Amino acid sequence: MERDLARIALFAALIAALGLVPQITLGFGVPITAQTLGVMLAGAVLGAWRGAAAAALLLLLVALGLPLLSGGRGGLGVFVGPTAGFALGFPVAAFATGLFVEHVRLRSAGLTAGLGAVFGGILILYLLGATGLSLVIDKPLAEAFKLVAVFIPGDLLKAVITGLLVQALAQARPQALDWYRGRAAAGARRL
Repeated sequence: MERDLARIALFAALIAALGLVPQITLGFGVPITAQTLGVMLAGAVLGAWRGAAAAALLLLLVALGLPLLSGGRGGLGVFVGPTAGFALGFPVAAFATGLFVEHVRLRSAGLTAGLGAVFGGILILYLLGATGLSLVIDKPLAEAFKLVAVFIPGDLLKAVITGLLVQALAQARPQALDWYRGRAAAGARRL
């Protein structure tokens, strides 16, 4: 239990720290940020529930006023701005990424994590983020998707980075990946 809480807090801190990476804000108020990499990693490393808990902990701290979102944003106002759908989508995206890695059986932990990051950290997060943006800017959902499509190449790179980092972790410390541990042992028995 203590180990789980420590890992959840660690990944919440990682997501927050990735918000310190310099950002570029586009004309409609949505910044290019590294925080989604942290969300992808939380789900890919911790799994569905703990990954979602890490992202939810970050949002709780943001709601309390801590400036932990990219650009030093915090407080309840971030939940009604143009990035509200993305911020509120962080726990859902981490959960979806974790659910993917827990249930999809691929030979490579890195490939599993990378594809899970595409599923949760891009497909699911963009669905929620574009929906929130559409509501805030009062434009059709299709127009909001066109506005955020500019982020897809960078997020695909983040998914690749997630896969590479998880592959390295699986090779160095497979016990750190609960979802992979049993697969690694089964693979060792097959050899």
